[in-house]
Amino acid sequence: MTEKEVTEIRRHFPILERKVGGRRLVYLDNTATSQTPDSVVEAVVNGYTRTKANVHRGVHTLSQEATDLQEETRRRVRDHINARSEREIIFTRGTTDSINLVASSFGRRFRDGDEIILTVMEHHANIVPWQLIRSRTDVKLRVVDINERGELDLDQYRSLFNERTVMAAFCHVSNVLGTVNPVKEMTAIAHSHGVPVLVDGAQASPHLHIDVQDIDCDFYVFSSHKMYGPTGIGVLYGRESLLEEMPPYQGGGEMISHVTFEHTTYAELPFKFEAGTPDFVGIGAFVKALDFLRDTGLDNIEAHEEELLRYATKRLEAIPGMRIFGTAPCKSAVISFLVNDIHPYDLGMLLDKMGIAVRTGHHCAQPLMERLGIPGTVRASFAVYNTREEVNAFISALDRVLPILRG
Repeated sequence: MTEKEVTEIRRHFPILERKVGGRRLVYLDNTATSQTPDSVVEAVVNGYTRTKANVHRGVHTLSQEATDLQEETRRRVRDHINARSEREIIFTRGTTDSINLVASSFGRRFRDGDEIILTVMEHHANIVPWQLIRSRTDVKLRVVDINERGELDLDQYRSLFNERTVMAAFCHVSNVLGTVNPVKEMTAIAHSHGVPVLVDGAQASPHLHIDVQDIDCDFYVFSSHKMYGPTGIGVLYGRESLLEEMPPYQGGGEMISHVTFEHTTYAELPFKFEAGTPDFVGIGAFVKALDFLRDTGLDNIEAHEEELLRYATKRLEAIPGMRIFGTAPCKSAVISFLVNDIHPYDLGMLLDKMGIAVRTGHHCAQPLMERLGIPGTVRASFAVYNTREEVNAFISALDRVLPILRG
């Protein structure tokens, strides 16, 4: 992308003009959440000021309009990830909620001694929900390790499958290492053993083309707020045949067909898994984020972020004492690092004083930190609106604060 094109994109993100510590904000915390373009903000405002009414079953104009907005978003999500049907698109509160839905509902079929394959690079959201199954069933977690570059050991992954394996769940992109996993190959390996697959796409969905039919996964989950959209909105894609078999995750309004005190019948997909009033305003606005991704072009986004990643990595590697975690050749725009024995919190706090927003800590990936033998990292992550000038400002800030912390 040209400098002019990126400048034009930045015009739609007013927060990027904000000053922090007397300096213009340099926002490098996009892996945690992306910023939101004005088109999405305007859609949220419009939803609250023009079309706010509960969706479905209402016969009045506002309810019909709100319902149409929500269901248009469902159609657009279907197209965005190339799902077979809108019935396979479930709206949730986010990636975490989506994984919990699958673990709680699909996980009811698991029995004592069954095994679930995860990886050491998983976010807590793709670990804890599977552990919670243990309260009723003695399932075992088998964990795939990584090599020194932060790539999964696929030979070990293959070796973990056996007659007790009932699920494989892994991230598409690591939120710490940036590693882009070969999810299509990993899904094929699991399916060769008759094992269903869940892919955590939270970190892939803002950056990569997602085609669930090509991946052939059984479940794929992601969040709106990492895709330039509203917070509190997520998506669960599920293979229709599996969703049909799964019991409801929660009970209440919307997910029912008929209720008596003796018996309840459930609604058809996708509504069987959408109990209660959804964030229909946020869901309706999410379509504008999908518009932004489409109009900008995911190929353009990926190429721009890859160029920033290469440039920033080269600049960081020149800093004495720098340790970068995650050096896989196939990597997303995330750099996690430490400098000497400086605590990441100290570095993050001083960078903030200079207007640089980075994430510090274990990034909800404590098992990975234990595997790496560190308490946490500083993480800089890039989005389409970031620039080389911002990378330079980031490096300049490091040059200023590191001598202070080194004493």
